[in-house]
Amino acid sequence: MRNRLIALAGALLVAAVMVTAALATKPGPGASTGVGSVFVSNPVQSLGDESLTDQNDSDAAVPAAAYYDVTLTNLDGSGFLNGDWATIYSSTGNAAYSPTNTFRYMRHADEFEQVMAYYWITEAQKYVQSLGFGSKYRGVDNHPQKVRIDQWGQDNSFETDHPTQEIRYGKGGVDDAEDAEVILHEYGHALHNAQNFSFASEEAGAISEGFGDYWAVTVTDVVAKSLGVPEKEPLPCVMDWDATSYTSTVPHCLRRLDTDMHYPDDLSGEVHHDGEIWSRALWDIRQSIGNVKADTVILTGTMDFPGTTMTAAANSTIAAAQQLYDAKTAKAVRAAFAARGIV
Repeated sequence: MRNRLIALAGALLVAAVMVTAALATKPGPGASTGVGSVFVSNPVQSLGDESLTDQNDSDAAVPAAAYYDVTLTNLDGSGFLNGDWATIYSSTGNAAYSPTNTFRYMRHADEFEQVMAYYWITEAQKYVQSLGFGSKYRGVDNHPQKVRIDQWGQDNSFETDHPTQEIRYGKGGVDDAEDAEVILHEYGHALHNAQNFSFASEEAGAISEGFGDYWAVTVTDVVAKSLGVPEKEPLPCVMDWDATSYTSTVPHCLRRLDTDMHYPDDLSGEVHHDGEIWSRALWDIRQSIGNVKADTVILTGTMDFPGTTMTAAANSTIAAAQQLYDAKTAKAVRAAFAARGIV
């Protein structure tokens, strides 16, 4: 009997160890935070090095100093990069998984871009909510945003609702999800979709492109300052890491927020070009009244936008400034749009 009890005790001990080991393979629903390595916002910006090039995803192409450990919040405890505000998929590699919610990768790994997308979209939504959207004001995309990394291996990124509502980040040159400003530009389109923004005209498309560029800069600036990460390149230069594959002039900028174009004379019919008229107005608003007021007003101004003209969207934004704040704020917003000829 004693031997049988000893054997039974041993079996129970082994079973307990096996259960513990099984549970250890998954963080569980209570483990909502983790750690990951990311660029803030990209290596060119944080290092101030315009000579960096992609070199076919080489780890050696980017100094270790460009990587920052950050807290990944709002994870669902599955061990994957799924959470309250982002759900990450991959078309070209394994889904990032960690039993301890530890997601440290170098840039050669597809998982690195997954971490980048999860972190920056989550931080962007947290910023949106810090402005009062989802509590004081109507929520904007406050659900798990579907994100697909390296869609089809093509060098293109876009937000789409076909066949499902998701953001897709492409591969080629600098892989798009390595640059936080590319990530956030596309998230800007997702915010507009969530606002019932109508893409019914070329000017509506330009407004969304200009907002996406502006949104990329305002959010990365807020996050970089909160983390104490240096910003060594001009802030109005958008997507300066991704742009190294397409531009020869320094600084490398895919587009800028500080051009001197005017409406309607400089409209070309190409949404990215025309969007620089809109983004300059948004940038001037931010410079005048600060990011918190500016971003609250700008997001409110495009709620349920019917897809007409820049002038209509500008007047809606001015009205939002008056309603949310005061006449002085509305006057500053109007001045920024007037300087571009929009009102």
